[in-house]
Amino acid sequence: MIVFDLCCTTGHRFEGWFGSTADFDTQGANGMLTCPECGSPDVTKAPMAPSVPAKGNRRSEAAPSASSPRPMSNAEMAPEVVKAMKALAKAQAKALKDSTWVGDKFAEKSRAMHYGEADSATIHGQATIKEAKELADEGISVAPLPFPIAPPEDVN
Repeated sequence: MIVFDLCCTTGHRFEGWFGSTADFDTQGANGMLTCPECGSPDVTKAPMAPSVPAKGNRRSEAAPSASSPRPMSNAEMAPEVVKAMKALAKAQAKALKDSTWVGDKFAEKSRAMHYGEADSATIHGQATIKEAKELADEGISVAPLPFPIAPPEDVN
């Protein structure tokens, strides 16, 4: 591929990428080149700086490494966002207070309660997206928690 700086008769400058100089000439002769800004078909090559490759014995300067992501502190979040997050966390804690952790048996336990095979209770646990969709298709209401929680066996 070759890149040419191009210019229309009204002075708009833009880049064009071609397979070769002959491709540029052919496309120009066939009226296939137009200015992307004004649509003018009068497009010519504009003067451009030559592309000079670096010597083979010169090391290229290393690009600066991207800084590692850092967690956002509360000081950087808008006060309204902090307030909303705290309210959500409080609501989740209240909902989970009387809920029983069932781990990866969530879909199984939900079905059992829905079909009357087990006593109704408030539960929370883990389900795959596929399991959650299947539960919804069966008319069983489920919802993800706003914040992740650690299973009781993982809490110190």
